[in-house]
Amino acid sequence: MLLSRVAENICWGGRYIERAEATARLVASHTELYVDLPLSAGLGWTPLLAVTGTRELFGRRHQLVTEDDVIGFLATDPSHPGSIPAAVLAARENLRRTRDQFPREAYEVVNGLALWITDHAPAAVHRRTRVAHLRQVISRCQLLSGVLDDAMCHDAAHAFFEIGRFTERADMTTRVLDVEAEILLRQHDDDAPYNDVTWMAALDSLNARQAFRRSRRVGVSGPEAINFLLADPQFPRSVEHCLTRVSRSLLELPNEEAPMRACAAVQEQLLEVDPAALDAAGLHQLVDELQTGIAHIHDEVAATYFDVATPASEDTLVLAG
Repeated sequence: MLLSRVAENICWGGRYIERAEATARLVASHTELYVDLPLSAGLGWTPLLAVTGTRELFGRRHQLVTEDDVIGFLATDPSHPGSIPAAVLAARENLRRTRDQFPREAYEVVNGLALWITDHAPAAVHRRTRVAHLRQVISRCQLLSGVLDDAMCHDAAHAFFEIGRFTERADMTTRVLDVEAEILLRQHDDDAPYNDVTWMAALDSLNARQAFRRSRRVGVSGPEAINFLLADPQFPRSVEHCLTRVSRSLLELPNEEAPMRACAAVQEQLLEVDPAALDAAGLHQLVDELQTGIAHIHDEVAATYFDVATPASEDTLVLAG
């Protein structure tokens, strides 16, 4: 038996830790791409704000989009939910509230990461130390995943954590495609300068380069990368794989019919996609539809398991497992 508020905290804990890892990987890969490309390529730092959905908030605080300001905003500023520290702190709070559901090491990993980020914030801004700092964030987030897979009972609590983690991961994959891939498709030219380098950076931002090369055994192109990131059933960060993992976790819970239907609806959308036929407008529309569908999955999970009518107080809410 789980209190519905406990289940919700666990689910959001999974979303936040995935958000921290994904944002760290995104900033690291964009930094490496910025260093690799010449200034004439015109690569700036606005794409990072677009992927994380923080462009408007950043604009209210800063007049210019500079490297130091964007990196500081995303990697060191805990005052807004799009930053790495904010995501880690939120994950720590969610795990603190539900510590009895997790192995002791899980909270220790998240708490240690939160303290480490605070102590080493300047290293995230300086370009010389930034990538190493972000890789440390990524490895510590992955350490938490390893602890949970190895030492946590794969029960309802684990299912809710996985639902949150893979819902967030699917959303981040679509965001990267929307921002990174649309820039390339707008060129309508597979021989455009730096095309392969930029597509590799898009794959790197999702830790997909090695998996793509091993799976496809072809050069990187827009349609191939889009198809891989959307529909490859074996790559852990493809939208299809994430939805499958969410569905499997839902099967561990009662009353899963409505969230399962929401998952199936998005998977049906993926079956109809022809990456080779997508132009920039079509890709943007597709991503919007996928993001709406992914948000609907979370809404159905919340309506089924979290937003339960309370006859007395939140403490009386239970979820039968």
